[in-house]
Amino acid sequence: MELYRMSIFQIFIAGGPVMWPILLCSIFALAIIIEKIWHLRRVKIDTKQLLDNILEKMKRHQVKEALESCDSTTNPISRILKAGILKYDRSRQQIKEAIEDAALFEVPRLEKNLTALATIAHISPLLGLLGTVTGMVRCFQTIQMKATTFHPVAPGDLAGGIWEALLTTVAGLIVAIPTFVAYNYLVSRTNNFILEMEKASTELVNFLSE
Repeated sequence: MELYRMSIFQIFIAGGPVMWPILLCSIFALAIIIEKIWHLRRVKIDTKQLLDNILEKMKRHQVKEALESCDSTTNPISRILKAGILKYDRSRQQIKEAIEDAALFEVPRLEKNLTALATIAHISPLLGLLGTVTGMVRCFQTIQMKATTFHPVAPGDLAGGIWEALLTTVAGLIVAIPTFVAYNYLVSRTNNFILEMEKASTELVNFLSE
C-alpha cells in the first residue's frame, strides 16, 4: 500500500512497538510547551511601569501603597520587589539578600519542565534509532529463517522490517525537531524574563540604598 493512502493509525502500527514511546514523548512535549507558553504569557507585565510606580511611592515614603502595588500584580517580579521593599529600612546587603532569597523560589518556577523538554528533544531521535535497529533485526531474522529452510528471500519478506526501521526514524525526528525549536524559544523567553527581574531588583536596591 502506498504511503499517502495509508491512515495515520496504519503508519503508526507499521512503525512497530517503538512508536508508542515516541508517541508518549510527543504528548508530553506538547503539554509542556502549551503550559510554558501559557505561564509566560500570564506573568508578562510592563516591568518599567510597575517599577516606576513603586519608586514614585517610595519617594513619597508611601511604603504601604508600594506594597499594595506589588500585591495587586501576581507576578514573580512584583513578589521579588516586595521582598526588597519589606527591608527598605535595612542595609543594602540585607535588601539584596531578601531579594535573592525571593528569587530562589521564583526562578525555578519559571524554569520548571524546561529540562524535561530538552530530554524529550534528545531522546526522541534515539528512540527512532532504536526502532531502526529493531527493524533491521527483524530483517536479518527473516533472512536467517529463510536460509535455514532453504527458501529464497523475497523483497516482500524484508519489507516489514524496513518499514519499521524507516518509520520510527522519521517519527523520532518529527517529534525531536519542533520540540528542540520550542525548547530554545522557551529558554530564550525565560532568560529574558529573568533578566528583567534582575534589572528591576537592581534598580530597587540602588534606590533604597541611596
